[in-house]
Amino acid sequence: MSITKQRQQEAYLALAKDFNYTSPMQGPRIGKVIVSTGVGKKRDKKQLEIIEDRLAQITGQKAAPRSARLSIASFKVREGDTVGLQVTLRGARMYDFLDKLIHIALPRTRDFRGLSAKAIDEMGNITIGIKEHTIFPETSDEDLKDVFGLAITVVTTAKSKPEAEAFFRHLGLPLIVDSSVKR
Repeated sequence: MSITKQRQQEAYLALAKDFNYTSPMQGPRIGKVIVSTGVGKKRDKKQLEIIEDRLAQITGQKAAPRSARLSIASFKVREGDTVGLQVTLRGARMYDFLDKLIHIALPRTRDFRGLSAKAIDEMGNITIGIKEHTIFPETSDEDLKDVFGLAITVVTTAKSKPEAEAFFRHLGLPLIVDSSVKR
């Protein structure tokens, strides 16, 4: 059993008193993890295949292409062009990916000080932006010319932002409180 799955099961006991849970089914759980990336103006099939292959190595699952819905002439995008790739993880792959993200990839990020608690939305989900895919150990560091970014969304059943923040802290996500609020 993965570390994240164990912590999710323990989260009910830790959060039951604070959020008045009467049943373990009321506690927040992770529903799915979505890993997505935009491919931009990469018209070259070879570059698109490289990105797709690396995303499959990172997640352990083949990426699904996402097509443009509209033609936008100023962006030189035609309807049906591949503009991004997305992977939806559930079950064992999801827990393995989260363990790898929390314990290996995020600490390898350059100048990493933690994730902002502002990244949690009102629905209880968190979206993490990663600038370089090379923080994952599966990717080879020799081809640094093809570096791309990722967006990782963790979808939970939490009903509010404070409940989700407590849940993510219990899972081990390194959340920080932003004291430098710009007004």
